[in-house]
Amino acid sequence: MSGGITGVILAGGRGTRMGGVEKGLLDWQGRPLIARLIEDLAPQVDRLLINANRAHERYAAFGLPLIADDPRHAGLGPLAGVHAALTAVETGRVVCVPCDLPGLPEDLVSRFLAASTGQGAPLVMAATGARLHPTVCLVDASFRSALQDSLQRGEHAAWRWFAAHRVRLVDFGASGPLARNLNTPGDLAALGMTAGRSSEG
Repeated sequence: MSGGITGVILAGGRGTRMGGVEKGLLDWQGRPLIARLIEDLAPQVDRLLINANRAHERYAAFGLPLIADDPRHAGLGPLAGVHAALTAVETGRVVCVPCDLPGLPEDLVSRFLAASTGQGAPLVMAATGARLHPTVCLVDASFRSALQDSLQRGEHAAWRWFAAHRVRLVDFGASGPLARNLNTPGDLAALGMTAGRSSEG
């Protein structure tokens, strides 16, 4: 696939801080988290993919193409998912979001595109106040080789890679869905959820 804007939901993590649970399949207001993300992101992009390394049948039930991390980068964190996304496209721009958000701003992609104006190879990251969100980003496909090189060197800290490539930031404020990603059981409890509750999709 080439050109346009490709949205990728990053669901390839191990969920170690959640005891290995598939965070994208957690129940949120009667639906899997990823279902809400698909609903919010699909109207903003030209095509939509799911990056998943486990539970393929359950993620496939959402009717979107699945992509997996390169086995050479297994376990290296979200940059491996971003690399998988860039590998899945030939040209164009990729917007990545993690599967552990309870929703997305309806202007996420439009604000990313506005921030990328004038950049030959756009690279944009979301922020909520002082907090950076490297897994909520816009990356041009031309960064594929640079990201591959970093992963091969064992450099897989997402925030460091983005900073090294002069990422532009878009601040979505310290409230709203981007400020509520679910990384720990405490995060779930704050929203009345538990790691033991998941949906089959």
